[in-house]
Amino acid sequence: MATLLDRRKPIETILAQCGDEGHGLKRSMGVWGLTALGVGAIIGTGIFVLTGKAAATSAGPAIVLSFVLAGIVSALAALCYAELASSVPISGSAYTYVYATLGEFLAWIVGWGLILEYALGAATVAIGWSGYFSDFLAATFGIVIPKALTTNPFDGGTLNVPAALIILFITALLIRGTQESNTVNKTIVAIKLCVVLFFIVIGAGHINPANWHPFAPFGLQGIINAAALVFFAYIGFDAVSTSAEEVRNPARDLPRGILASLAICTVLYIAVSAVLTGIVPYAELNVSSPVSFSLIHIGLAWAGAIVALGAIAGLTTVLLVLLYGQSRVFYAMSRDGLLPALFSKVHPTFRTPYLSSLIIGLVVAAVAATSRLTVVANLVNIGTLVAFALVSFGIVVLRVREPNLKRGFRVPGSPVVPILSGIAALGLMLWGLPLLTIASYFIWLAIGLVIYFTYSRRRSAQR
Repeated sequence: MATLLDRRKPIETILAQCGDEGHGLKRSMGVWGLTALGVGAIIGTGIFVLTGKAAATSAGPAIVLSFVLAGIVSALAALCYAELASSVPISGSAYTYVYATLGEFLAWIVGWGLILEYALGAATVAIGWSGYFSDFLAATFGIVIPKALTTNPFDGGTLNVPAALIILFITALLIRGTQESNTVNKTIVAIKLCVVLFFIVIGAGHINPANWHPFAPFGLQGIINAAALVFFAYIGFDAVSTSAEEVRNPARDLPRGILASLAICTVLYIAVSAVLTGIVPYAELNVSSPVSFSLIHIGLAWAGAIVALGAIAGLTTVLLVLLYGQSRVFYAMSRDGLLPALFSKVHPTFRTPYLSSLIIGLVVAAVAATSRLTVVANLVNIGTLVAFALVSFGIVVLRVREPNLKRGFRVPGSPVVPILSGIAALGLMLWGLPLLTIASYFIWLAIGLVIYFTYSRRRSAQR
């Protein structure tokens, strides 16, 4: 085990790759682009889908406290990400950070978890996008897409065509170039924020305080369980750090983009969940479209249609960032020799990892077209929480091993804050997630370890 933990990727090698202008990725993003990227991932599934389920089944109106708890855990991790992103500005996010601090073996575990997190998350969001899109067409234009084309084979359909098409469209956008997809993302994020603010303003005038009683019907454990469920909504800032090689000034802009996107989204989550549970009794919110449903429920169908359109935009940006992050994690792991070389092949014109994006897009589109919309957020969350914990502990290790490393941002209160961040992530995982989720994660991990010891370890650039 000591050998496994000792095989680390030297900081000098990482920084040299970051500065490889001839073969690296194109630097085109600034702080506003990064903030929009984070907001694009964070605001989407959390507000438009998971909020209602978490309130109805776990927390009740105390869902606002669940978002505060999840936000605190995320903020602690975000501080650690900000320091590492400003010190090791390269693609790969948590995977690269752990590789530099805790070694290749733990980096593989994180990278393997991120693959599950992004791919499964993107497929799930695509299926939800398909539902909102179909409902919007039916409610607004009277166009009903046949069930056979919007439902997977297990539920009586043939293929979920809209889910597959949106994945393929975004894949093509990402292959075309980061600058182009970044511009589209910022435009959609602006629309989405306007829709979220619209809901808060309209809904605030129809709040019935009686709906907030009882405030915490499921007690403290319910608040924690809901926090673990909605944690899915906070993985956006992790995706921001995967873009490090495409940022013009990563030491300055990455920390600002990560923290700004997290702060904006946490405030909006709390406001939306408070209004939502104030409009409709929490027990009635266990639906796939709780935000638009709540407005329709109080007789504001026109407002519900506007919000549904915003949900489509919101879920679109989530898909964009998840697929973007997935391809960049593959790119980083492939460049290190842990995955086949085709995943790090960069297009000569677009300067994007086009083969990685194409393969991922095709696989995720196939999964989205043929799979049920089941509750997989917890399985995504556990991989994220493991990554957060290892990154947090990595801060402490890197401070000892590389005390003179140039850091554009430093976590305040180190080592207390990073250690507290790691403990908080592990605590939320063990206390808030069901045992079945933890068992399923270890099955996925076992598959990854077989691949690591039979292929990746032998072909690693650090062998």
